[in-house]
Amino acid sequence: MSKYRPIMIMGCTSDAGKSFLTAGLCRLFANHGIAVAPFKAQNMSNNAAVTPDGGEMGRAQYVQALAARITPQVRMNPVLLKPSADTFSQVIVNGKYDPDITQTAWMARMPKLWPVVREALHSLIADFDQVIIEGAGSPAEVNLRERDIVNMSVALECQADVYLVSDIDRGGSFAHLLGTFMCFSPEEQKLVKGFVLNKFRGDPTLLGNAMDWLKTRTGVPTVAIVPMLQHRLAEEDALHHRSLLKKDEKIVNIALIAYPYASNFDEFDPLLDEKGINLVPVREREALDDYEAIILPGSKNTAASLHYLRRSGLAGEITQAARRGKMILGVCGGMQMLGHVLHDPTGLEDGDIGGLGLLDLSTELLPNKVTKQCAAQWVDGGIVHGYEIHHGHTIAGNRAKPHLFALPSISEESPQNNENLDVSAALGWQQDNVVGVYLHDLLKNTAYRQSWLRTLGWQGQSFNWEALMDAELDQISAKIAQTGWFNHLLIGLKT
Repeated sequence: MSKYRPIMIMGCTSDAGKSFLTAGLCRLFANHGIAVAPFKAQNMSNNAAVTPDGGEMGRAQYVQALAARITPQVRMNPVLLKPSADTFSQVIVNGKYDPDITQTAWMARMPKLWPVVREALHSLIADFDQVIIEGAGSPAEVNLRERDIVNMSVALECQADVYLVSDIDRGGSFAHLLGTFMCFSPEEQKLVKGFVLNKFRGDPTLLGNAMDWLKTRTGVPTVAIVPMLQHRLAEEDALHHRSLLKKDEKIVNIALIAYPYASNFDEFDPLLDEKGINLVPVREREALDDYEAIILPGSKNTAASLHYLRRSGLAGEITQAARRGKMILGVCGGMQMLGHVLHDPTGLEDGDIGGLGLLDLSTELLPNKVTKQCAAQWVDGGIVHGYEIHHGHTIAGNRAKPHLFALPSISEESPQNNENLDVSAALGWQQDNVVGVYLHDLLKNTAYRQSWLRTLGWQGQSFNWEALMDAELDQISAKIAQTGWFNHLLIGLKT
C-alpha cells in the first residue's frame, strides 16, 4: 500500500508541461529511494511505445516509467486513443487494440472504460509507495466533465494532492490558474494543494505580489516557479521541432516528411543532437534536391497520409529525389507507402491504395495488430533493438533485398551468418538507395545511426542515446528540486 498520497499534475492548458514535470518528479522520488510509478488514465497520442510483454502505451508514460527506474507497464496508461481520422481514434485498452470500444460512440464509452481505469489506478497504489498521476488537456473543460475519466474523477477516486500547472511563457497565467480553480466544485477545490508556474523566463521578482493576490482569492499557495528548460524529452502528441534547410557544405540536411496522422516522431530525436545534422520537418510541397536523405515516418492511417502526399505534390518530389539517388528511409507505415500497393480488405483505414512504387513490396492490413519488442540482425552490421507496432503483413518481390531479420530472442547478442537467416523473418528491405523497415527506434541504435549517417557523407561520432536520456532525466529532476517544490511535497504527503 502507498506510503504517500498520490500526487496529480493537472494543467490549465494542453502543453503546459504536465508530462515533463511528471517525468522529473518520478526521477526525483526514485533518486530518493521511494518506489514510484506514473499513471495517466487516458492518453490521446500517436506516439506509442511497446512494453516488454507486448502491450501498447503512450510514449510519455513509457518515459516516465524509465524516469522512475521501473519497467514500463500498460496499467500506467490503461487507455490510449490513437487518432486515425478527424473524428475517429483507435482505442487501446490495457495495451491491446479493442475493436468493440473503438466502434462504441464517444458518449457511451465511459461506463466501459472507467472500471478499467479504476482497477489500474488502485493496483499501482497497492504496489508502489508513491503514484504520480498526469491529467489530460485542461480539467476546466466543463463540456467534458460528465464523461471525465482522466482528470478530477481520478483525483477524487484516490483523493490525490492536486497541483495545477500553468505555462507562464504563454501569458495570462494567473487568470488561467484562477479561472481553472473556479471551475472546480468545492470538493474538488479542496484537493488542490498548490499552483506551479512553468516555463518561466527572467527574474522571478518581477512577479511581485501576484502569488499573494492568487492565494487571497483561492487559499492555494504557488509552490514552484519552474524555469524554462531546454530538454530532450519527447513531445507527447505533436511535432514541435522546427528547422529550415541550411545550404552549408558542412551540414547534412535530412527531410522528415510530416504528413497527417504521422506517428512516433520521437524515434528520430537522436538526429537532433548529432553535430552537423539538420533535421527539417517538411509539411508542404518543396523541392528536395538539397536534402541528403528523406524519412517517411510511421502513420496511424497510412492510406490517408499517402493521399495527402499525392494531393500536396510531395509524392512526386519524393519519387524524383529517389530517382536522383537520394537516400529514402521509410519506417512502418512509411515503408508501406514506398511499396506498390496497400490492401485493406477489412476497412481498417481508407481502403486499397497504390503506393509510391519505390520498393518491390506489397502490404495487406490485417485485423490482428502486431505489438512487440524485438531484436533484429542488420545485414551490414550487428544486432539492433526496437519494437514493432502495425497491422500490416508485407511481402517482398525479387528486387527488394532483406535489410533486417527478426531474431528469435530480444536478448540475442551474437550476430548470425546472413546465409543462415530466414528470409520470411525479414523486418526490413532495401532496393538500391531506398530502405523500408518495420522496426521502430532503429536510429536509436548507435552503430546503425552512425553507419546510416555516414552513407550521407557525415563524418561525426554518434553517442549512446539511452545514456544521454538517463542523464537528461537526472538534470531535469535536479532543476525541479531547486524550486523547493519537492520539499513541499515530502512535508505534506504522509498519509
